[in-house]
This record gives sequence, structure tokens and C-alpha cells, in this order.
Amino acid sequence: MKKIIFVSILFLLMSVSLFLYFQVVASSKLEGIDSFPASYQPYLRELAKKHPNWKFTALYTNLDWNYVINEENVFGKNLVPKNYSDRWKNTTPGQYNIEVDAGWVDSSRQAVEYCMDPRNFLNEVRLFQFEGLSYDAHTNNLEGIEKILYGTEFYNTRVSYLDSNGNTISMNEKYADLILRGGQTSLVSPYHLSSRIKQEVGPFLSHSSISGTVEGFKGLYNFYNIGATSSAEPMGAIKNGLQYAKDGKGASQATKDKYLIPWNTKERAITGGAIFIGSSYINVGQNTIYLQKFHVNDESGNGLFWHQYMTNVLAPYSESKSIFNGYSKSGILDTSLSFIIPVYSNMPEIPTESPNINSNDFVQDNTKVYCTGNSVNVRTGPSTSYEVITTLNQQDKMTRIKKGRQTGERWDKVRLENGIIGYIFATYTAEMPAVQIEKIDLSLENTTLQKGETKQLQVTILPQEASNHKVNYQSNNPSVASIDDKGKIQAIRSGETTITVKAEENKVQNQITIKVYSKVTGISLDQSEIYMQVGDTFQINGSIEPEDADEPGIDYQSNNPQIATIQENGMVMAKQIGEVELIASSKENPSIQAKCKVTVVRRMEESEIHFDSPLVVNSLEITGIDYKKNTVADILQKITTNLEIEIVNHKNEILKETDLVGTGTKIQVKEDGKLLRQYSVILYGDSNGDGKINSVDLLVLQRHILEIEPIEAIFRKATNINKNGKKPSSVDLLLIQRHILGLQIIQQ
Repeated sequence: MKKIIFVSILFLLMSVSLFLYFQVVASSKLEGIDSFPASYQPYLRELAKKHPNWKFTALYTNLDWNYVINEENVFGKNLVPKNYSDRWKNTTPGQYNIEVDAGWVDSSRQAVEYCMDPRNFLNEVRLFQFEGLSYDAHTNNLEGIEKILYGTEFYNTRVSYLDSNGNTISMNEKYADLILRGGQTSLVSPYHLSSRIKQEVGPFLSHSSISGTVEGFKGLYNFYNIGATSSAEPMGAIKNGLQYAKDGKGASQATKDKYLIPWNTKERAITGGAIFIGSSYINVGQNTIYLQKFHVNDESGNGLFWHQYMTNVLAPYSESKSIFNGYSKSGILDTSLSFIIPVYSNMPEIPTESPNINSNDFVQDNTKVYCTGNSVNVRTGPSTSYEVITTLNQQDKMTRIKKGRQTGERWDKVRLENGIIGYIFATYTAEMPAVQIEKIDLSLENTTLQKGETKQLQVTILPQEASNHKVNYQSNNPSVASIDDKGKIQAIRSGETTITVKAEENKVQNQITIKVYSKVTGISLDQSEIYMQVGDTFQINGSIEPEDADEPGIDYQSNNPQIATIQENGMVMAKQIGEVELIASSKENPSIQAKCKVTVVRRMEESEIHFDSPLVVNSLEITGIDYKKNTVADILQKITTNLEIEIVNHKNEILKETDLVGTGTKIQVKEDGKLLRQYSVILYGDSNGDGKINSVDLLVLQRHILEIEPIEAIFRKATNINKNGKKPSSVDLLLIQRHILGLQIIQQ
């Protein structure tokens, strides 16, 4: 009886121990970024900023990190290409460079640790090795499949294949149709199936696994290289895969029926292989590419580390980029996608480096640094070929944990304040000084500057010991006032701007607001001399110089109102025969004036003069000139009158019949040698009065716009091609240029 009791107690203790063991290793899933360890969270938050619809689930494996690596670091379980550097390869004597499969050798422990630590791949591209791989009718469609297949011979291609007798069988369906149906049947994402096909057999239909022409396996197909275990025999892995396509490598009839074996048509191979992937991996807890490579989650109760789909240790890394590219081309990156990311117990604080990164290129460091540029990328490795994790802006702080000493481009390894670890181009970092700037005081003798004036901004750095540290100057409206790197302010035009002085090493800053006042320096009138008839009205336009003057007001007056008056808006009315001087004065500074001589003559009857089309008379201005027929003779032919006509240019030089009529030309109507009326010609586009529209006009207008050499009022009118009354601008320059090139003729 005691023996029985003892055995029962022993059995009970063993049961409890086994129960506790399975409780420890049983995995659990928790949703949301906050469910992850702190070392994962900053990377995931960066991803969530860019893709708010992505969902993240933490798969707590409850497996010890060193235990997992020991179980995976077994000879032949993880392979790398033989031509990789020794840092990627197992260098143990007797195992070094031994080909486990043709061209493939056992990987190093460092390679396993790097590839298995999920934190190395929490960026937009490599994250897809953790994507959940179940079929989703809302997101999976033919268009998306075709976009993933783009660039391969599967893309937009109808299916044909060879049967076992060598006959070609043609189908009316495309590869995308078969893949979509395979995903629906297997409940596996057809996007995943498309990417896996590209990964396993490449872009060509001639790949031996799917050609149907391999001797001994004719008419058989294996799109996913299922069962293609390593072998030293030539084409050993492919033949092993085709053997599985033929008979399931001795599988039971029930298993073969389940997976549609034999795979003697391409549809059976695509769908049957998808069912195999779904039932053998995705539906038993290995529902990401990562979990299919690294068997660290088991929902079937059959143990861990043995059920691994591929031997290439970098397969999840490689496939993730293929999936990302496919999704990006498909335009489905921002849909609701789920990612299942493993977490291990006792993980190292800093993930293992990629074996591609030579430790001799770095020295250990622990220096506080800050970013000196804007939109500076932090990457997963020390080169622009590595993925971007996040970006930094000026004065963002970090700790340099490894200082680069590479030749040429130098990169540093840094830990950001939020915990992200990555690499930054060393040119964009500077060390934090021992004594930092705590305060910046600014002073200026007068915060109102006259246009064209320069003033030195006085900057005081506190504490005094930090006074030699670099500060940056910036004007938020540099067209009003600019500031150089020495603090010298240049007042450019009327307006307000805020000057900011900011410490480069941190975020300490101060501001001062500057007002620029633009004084009136001159007045110009669009007429200097006019002839009016009794009862006529004429609009004189005055303009203040500079154009941005703060007080643009003008006062008009006539020195003899009995002969002619002028209103506040510049409208002139002729009252009786005689001469008068009109004066325009600046409201700001009445001593700044411009004058126009007005001669009032007898009134002409309409029957005394007539202008033929296309000439247009608007008060005392004539437009509508045909720029191809604008000689004096051409103009005279369009004027009917018994009065005397004399035509002079803008310089008051009498023109001959063959001379061209241009902007500023005056058509003078006389009686008995006395002037009765004077019309001013405007030829739009002619900015110098030579009667032509060419590159010279472009140069003259450009110099006026740049305030190098101002042009007279009549020419300003002629270069306002839009005829909107505004000052000439770069738009008018463009319109003249298009006229010269024959692209858009200026309407006169």
C-alpha cells in the first residue's frame, strides 16, 4: 500500500512539474503597442504614425532567448550562401564551409541572433515578415496579385503546362486567377502566396521546379518548393520537392487527397501547396513568415524548433521586402494590416548587429550628441542602402553608443531619447558641450528700420561660459528684412518680420519683431505734357516711389484752376484756352513733387479727324497698333483729316514715313502750326519705344522689375500685358517671351 501511495505521489509531482513546464512555455498574445516590452515600443510608434491602420500584436513566446538561440544554432538548421563573409558562416573546424546544400553552408551564431531578434526589423519594409497570413476577402483581389507578380513571367499571363506525356495543356485562366482561388480554398492570403512563389522559383516560368521537364518528374510542379530539403546531389533539393509533388514522399492517401497530390497540373500545385502551407503552418500557429522559418510558436502540441519551412536564415528578411514592394505597388499599404511579433524572455538590451556590419569600423562610446540638420534619416545600418527607421530635426538629442571610424562616409550608432537604436550619418551630428546655452537675450537700438538700413542685433549668451557656442539666425519674412550669420539685419522692404536666434546645441531661443518703414523717395506721373480741348477730361496717374512706400498718398493741385482743374483721383478737366501746371505732391513729404504741363486749345469737331480700325482712341491714348504694320506711313493711312499731322517719337524727334511707331510715339494734330491735340501711342510689349517687340524689351523690363533702371510711366503701361492696371511683373516678362517665340501673340 505504501508503495502504491509513493508511486501515486511521485506521479502527481511529475504531472504538476509537466503542467508547470507547459504553462511556462505556452505562448500568449496581447494586442496594442503598449503590450510590448519597452525596447519594441518606440519603433512601433514610428510605424503607427505613418500607417495608423496597422495593428500590432505581441506574441509572448515565454521562451528564454539563449535557449532559443541554442536550439536554432544547430548545424544545418540555418544556412547562408557559401560566398558570404565569414561573419555570416559557422567557422567551427570540421564544419566551416561544408556545403549542406549546393552552394549553401551553416550560418554563424551571430547570423541566427541577428535574424531572430524582431527588433532589428521593426521598420516599414522588413516588418512584413511578421504580417498575419490568413485570407482576407476585403483586401485580397486579382489586381493586387497582378501588381505583386509584375516584373515576372507570371504577370498577366495565361496558364499552360505539360502533362506527363509531354502534351501542352492551355488554360483560359491566368496565374493570378489560380493564386486567388488557391488562397480562397486554403484560407491563406493570395498576396502571401504570390510573394512566396516569387521567392521560391523566381521570375521565370522555366524554373526547374515548375517547368514540368525534369527527367523522372515530367509533368509535375512545385510552386512553393515544399519538401525541397537540402541534398548534396545535383538538383537534389529540386528533385526532393518534385518527389513530394509526385507522391508526398510516401504520405498516406488521406494526406495526398488533402493536399491534392499529385501536383500534375499547375492549378493542383498552386492550390494544393497553399493548402499544405495553410494547414501545415498558418493554421497551427506559424502564421507569419518569421514563424514559418523559426518554429518558436506551436499550437499543435508537437514541440518546437523542428517544423521549419526554409533553411535560408535570411528568408524572412528577403521575403519581407518582396511583400512590401508588392503591397506598395498595389496601393494597399495603408489598409488595415495585422502584424504578429514575437517576444522572448531575457532578451539582450541591444539587438545583435547584422554580420554585414564590421565591428572594427566602430569604437564603443557614450557621448551626448545632437542633430545639426533637418529631416535627417536614422537607418538600420551604416549606409543609405539600409531602411529608414525615423527622421530627426535640428537639435534633437541622442547618445552616440558607437563612434564610426570608417574611411570615407562615417556613420555613428546612436540611441535616441525615445529608445530607438540606429545609425546616423556623422556629418549631421555634433557633441553636446559641457556648458550649454541656457538663455539668449536680444536687443536692438530701434526695432523700426528704414528701408535699405542695416543694423547689428546685439546677442547676449548666458551663462557667459557658453558665449562661444554656435547660434543660428533666421528671419521668418526675409523679403522684408534678412539677417546674416553674424546677426547683421538688412531692411529690404516695408513690412514686419520676426527674427529668431536659436542655439544649435539645444532648443533655447529668443525672438524680436522688426518693422521696416519705406519712405517716399519720388513721384512720377504717366504724362509730363498734354494737350486738351476745352471741355475735355483726362486721367493722369501718379505713382509713388518706391512701390512699397508706407504712405502712398498723393495730393494734386492746379496752379490755375480757371484754365484746368484736377481732382483727388487725378482726373483733369479743361475749362478754357490757356496753359496750366499740374502738381502732384507726396502726402508724407510735400517737397517731393512731379509736374505736368497742360495746354488747353480750342475744341475740335468729331468730323475734323477720324481714325480707322484697328486703331483705338481712348481719350488721349492710341492703342490697337498692328505690330507688323506700324510704320509712320501705315499709321497715316488710317488717319482722315484736313488738319496737319506730325508724328514724333518719345524723344520728340520727328519720324520719317519709314520709321516705326512704338510706345511713347506722339501723334500731333496741328492747325496753322499750333498744336490742337496730342495722342500718345501704346504698343503693348514695346518697353523702349523702338516699335519692336524683341529680347531688348525683355531686358529693359527685367531691369525695371529688379529696380536697376526704372522705366517711364508710358512704358510701364505698355509692359502691363494683362492690362489690369498693376505694375509690370515676371508674368508680363513671360508673356513677352511667349510672344517673341510665337507661342502666344500679345493682343494690342
